[in-house]
Amino acid sequence: MRRIHAAAAALSALLALFVGVWAYFFPQSFYDSFPGVLGSWVSVDGPFNEHLIRDVGAMYLALGGASIGCLVWGSEVAYRVLGIAWTIFGALHFAYHAFHLSHMPVVDAVGEMVALGVSLLLGVLLMMPARKA
Repeated sequence: MRRIHAAAAALSALLALFVGVWAYFFPQSFYDSFPGVLGSWVSVDGPFNEHLIRDVGAMYLALGGASIGCLVWGSEVAYRVLGIAWTIFGALHFAYHAFHLSHMPVVDAVGEMVALGVSLLLGVLLMMPARKA
């Protein structure tokens, strides 16, 4: 189970750093073209708000920092606390977008739900207790 925890923490760190750096340091680009090759998921949901996008970037960077810290310390408690944070964020983020898909093309809506589902799943995996040997 430790390998699953480490893999989930590493993937969550990569995800958080990708979104966080882009949103915080390049908010207009993030608004215009996130997630990039899959379409544009942010700009179709309302007008540009630099403050809000930078706040989202900062939150993702904080989750990324916690994910990296978890990898460094690797304790059972660290994995569980990180999992709680990612699961709460992931569930709320997923739920919001699940109820706000009508303005998106189907391929973008599916892509968004898959991406958000993966993020939520990483949090759930991190919360799972390690098996006793």
